[in-house]
Amino acid sequence: MPLTFIRNDITTVPADAIVNAANSGLAPGGGVCGAIFAAAGYDKLERACRAIGHCPTGEAVITKGFRLPARYIIHTVGPVWQGGSRHEPEQLRSCYRNSLLLAEKNGCTSIAFPLISAGIFGYPKGEALRIAVDTIRAFLETHEMEVILVLFDRGAALLSKELLGELQSFIDNHYVETHQFSRTRAEQPYFEAPAMAAPFSMRDTLSSLDDVLSNLDKPFSAALLRLIDEKGMTDVEVYKHANIDRKLFSKLRKPGYTPSKQTVLALAIALRLDLDETADLLRRAGYALSHSSKSDVIFEYFIRKGRYDIYEINQTLFAYDLKPAGS
Repeated sequence: MPLTFIRNDITTVPADAIVNAANSGLAPGGGVCGAIFAAAGYDKLERACRAIGHCPTGEAVITKGFRLPARYIIHTVGPVWQGGSRHEPEQLRSCYRNSLLLAEKNGCTSIAFPLISAGIFGYPKGEALRIAVDTIRAFLETHEMEVILVLFDRGAALLSKELLGELQSFIDNHYVETHQFSRTRAEQPYFEAPAMAAPFSMRDTLSSLDDVLSNLDKPFSAALLRLIDEKGMTDVEVYKHANIDRKLFSKLRKPGYTPSKQTVLALAIALRLDLDETADLLRRAGYALSHSSKSDVIFEYFIRKGRYDIYEINQTLFAYDLKPAGS
């Protein structure tokens, strides 16, 4: 997926570049910065940073990754939160945009970010996440790159109280946990035939099966292409808004390819389908919405509300430790 949320140690992420939330002097610091220096090799990284010397707030510079899995470390200086009236939002957006452009300039196809300025610099975490996602989204509209946001907080702490409250109420009212029957598997018959079964022959059975197979619905790929035409969208718009990459989308166009359920749901969001249309598209890939799936209930909530933002949905799925859409 072009944008992924994970909870991990950024120094272990196998991306072409990882981003260090640096100070303007590029000196070793605490938190994520200190962990990056330690993992990369303190002496070598300090010499590389000293050679550069300085980085203004909102700008970005690059060094080798040294002992890290990443080839490069991009150092960017986030703003210190001072209430939001001293250009902090613009400076924070610049951190992400300049880091992405620098990664692209150096041939990177993947990059991992921490949540810049949301630690000791005091930026409110929910607002810091919103700016990160909005800036990355704008970049991905016109560029191809895998972007990973590495978050340490549980996702629920990053959702707005209003959304979290509404969503939790919706889940409480719709989510049905599955329970085992009181009868054991040995006691529960797998199939119970009617007491007076009508006589049948193998020929009748094969004939009925032939009738069914000759009247199948259109395959998933045909249904998807028809929906794209009906919605007046381009292929690029669809895979960008679904947060899936171009290679996966090219597979979806081929007859016989079976996508994952989360990919189908991401496409439904990109195409702004209603619940009935979503159910139909899922059925053509062999899936169905279920109130025994918390993930499905969350998708239903956003579709009913007409909120077709795949990034907002994936943040919410992350908050509940669920698989993201588009995977």
